[in-house]
Amino acid sequence: MEIRKATSTDVEEMQQLIQQFADIGLMLPRTIKSLCEHLQCFTVAVEDGKVIGVVGLHVLWTDLAEIRSLAVAPEAHGRGVGRQIVSALLKEAEHLGIAQVLSLTYQTGFFEKLDFHIVRKESLPHKVWKDCIYCNKFYHCDEVAMVYHTSHHQLLRRGRRDEQRLKLEYN
Repeated sequence: MEIRKATSTDVEEMQQLIQQFADIGLMLPRTIKSLCEHLQCFTVAVEDGKVIGVVGLHVLWTDLAEIRSLAVAPEAHGRGVGRQIVSALLKEAEHLGIAQVLSLTYQTGFFEKLDFHIVRKESLPHKVWKDCIYCNKFYHCDEVAMVYHTSHHQLLRRGRRDEQRLKLEYN
């Protein structure tokens, strides 16, 4: 199995894989157009020339990115495909200097194994007011918000504490 950035030749298979789960209400659908417009955000798992996993990393703010459109082919479930492609994106977020990576999910157990923890959606205003407000599930969203903290999270928190301390000392 190869984990790599998606290319234009992967788009149709990515869309079909995502649509399988959208059809049963487990994720939001993605159009071919949307996948093409955000192609650089996607990573795929490929086996024997076939896309068996897909996931996107969408940067929302200087300190926040989102795992989107995670789908693994049913025949590849239980083989660590999801873990490997999400782990690749967590490394990418780390490289980009992103402090937190969020996922809105029904699969809390999967994300807990990757060190994500549950948070209130209200603690993610850059997500809620940028994307969620336009979703048809906005008023009755049943997805669970989960966040992963990269090593940049502690640096960010420490920097904010130091900044507050300095303000107190100089005022």
